[in-house]
Amino acid sequence: MGAFSVTLNQIIQECNLEIVYSDKDLNQVFITTTDVSRPGLQFVDFFDYFDNNRIQIFGKVERTFLEQKTPEQRLHCIREICRREIPAIIISRNQDTFPELLSAAEEFHIPILRTQQTTSKFMAKLIAFLNVELAERVTLHGVLCEVYGEGVLIMGESGVGKSETAIELVKRGHRLVADDAVEVKKVSDKSLVGTAPENIRHYIEIRGIGIIDVRRIFGMGSIKETEKIDLIIKLEAWDPKKQYDRLGLVTEYSELLGNRVPTLNIPVKPGRNLAVVVEVAAMNNRQKKLGYNAAEELNKRLMEQMSKDLQG
Repeated sequence: MGAFSVTLNQIIQECNLEIVYSDKDLNQVFITTTDVSRPGLQFVDFFDYFDNNRIQIFGKVERTFLEQKTPEQRLHCIREICRREIPAIIISRNQDTFPELLSAAEEFHIPILRTQQTTSKFMAKLIAFLNVELAERVTLHGVLCEVYGEGVLIMGESGVGKSETAIELVKRGHRLVADDAVEVKKVSDKSLVGTAPENIRHYIEIRGIGIIDVRRIFGMGSIKETEKIDLIIKLEAWDPKKQYDRLGLVTEYSELLGNRVPTLNIPVKPGRNLAVVVEVAAMNNRQKKLGYNAAEELNKRLMEQMSKDLQG
């Protein structure tokens, strides 16, 4: 079994699949790859590079091919696939099953499932689900909020004010995703998605008050199950000897699971409204993604003015 897995029963629940045949506990059938297959060359006994960890999808094309075979030939084609201990066969378009398919499934203990969806739509849904569930992941100490549609991961030393900032953001109409522990998944080479561990979801700790349930105090609109990570904000105690970036001409990045995420280092000291700072940072990050950088625009104006002064 790979580093991460999902059970066949979870797939059945997520994709609303019908169980045509199974003689085993589907909670003990583990899927460890995001790839799925439609048998083609395997029907003509070509099994080079065949990955038996993949779910096999039988669509209209596969059924039409098998219909042209005699019962003996059909049984041979299906047995050769089933005997390689594949995790399951899923039939699309709500098609009927061949007696030979059920026979081979019983012989080799292969679950047979069925969906009403077309093959392409079902495969897209299944692969998207597997990409999330089997994604590489890491758990970080921090707070994740959705601010103006941007996923902001707030990090910093314990006691620096992460949770207090999150509560202020929630009061200002934004949404909490996770406090204290953020489970980050790499769903693609460009996307990271964060969520909270199930046992602490919707809870937040405020020193001096204790644990509070954000969903019950602020309502359902104050929380969100998952959110992409667009920006990392690192809070740190104000150091008067340190030179902080005041222009923002150079964008700093943090590498997280191999992906680069824009990062800001925000100094904390009494009198700074961190929630407002985070809001502005989120809006500014959104503007940058849309192609506008205020620091670059100001620098451009200054350079143009200096050029005019020199020419004058």
